[in-house]
Amino acid sequence: MADGVKPPRAWQRMLSGRRLDLLNPTPMDIEIEDIAHGLARVARWNGQTTGDWAFSVAQHSVMVEALAVEKTPDLSVAWRLAALLHDASEYVVGDMISPFKAAVGYGYKDLEHRLQAAIHLRFGLPAQLPDAIEKKIKQADRQGAYLEATQIAGFGVAEARKIWGTPPKVRATGRFDAAPMPPEEAKALFMKRFNALSTAL
Repeated sequence: MADGVKPPRAWQRMLSGRRLDLLNPTPMDIEIEDIAHGLARVARWNGQTTGDWAFSVAQHSVMVEALAVEKTPDLSVAWRLAALLHDASEYVVGDMISPFKAAVGYGYKDLEHRLQAAIHLRFGLPAQLPDAIEKKIKQADRQGAYLEATQIAGFGVAEARKIWGTPPKVRATGRFDAAPMPPEEAKALFMKRFNALSTAL
């Protein structure tokens, strides 16, 4: 400590009572209830969506897992869980839109990657996913963004195609409906899917 200056606090207290060190996160400081609670209150699209509620990262996560399975029906339970948790770090760092992430640079990305690795380890996944799985999840993530963009974020189909590519071919089902829901419902939806997958591991 130089000149008696106290270093800035780098941990956050979670509702579970855990203190998560943002600079050096460990799996032992991560609880799924904290993740679900936070993600259900983090707005996608910086809140620039239609509806009475924000479209949460919790809802997005459930949609992305469903899209990954839609594309690859034999995807293992572990990789389905990885898809569900693909944005789990945002319960701490928030959901920065892609243009802002690019502006902030690698410091933010490094923090996000360290936290995501700790989350993976906490729930029995490898810290770094295989490239092929990362690619599948990223594709499902982009497809989810396309559905959200055209359903609730004001994008036209032509513009959305330019940014996120070809829209996903999905069966008519509520799993791909981007209608925003209240935070407690979004949290319950996320937890239901997490519990189903973690039990099946």
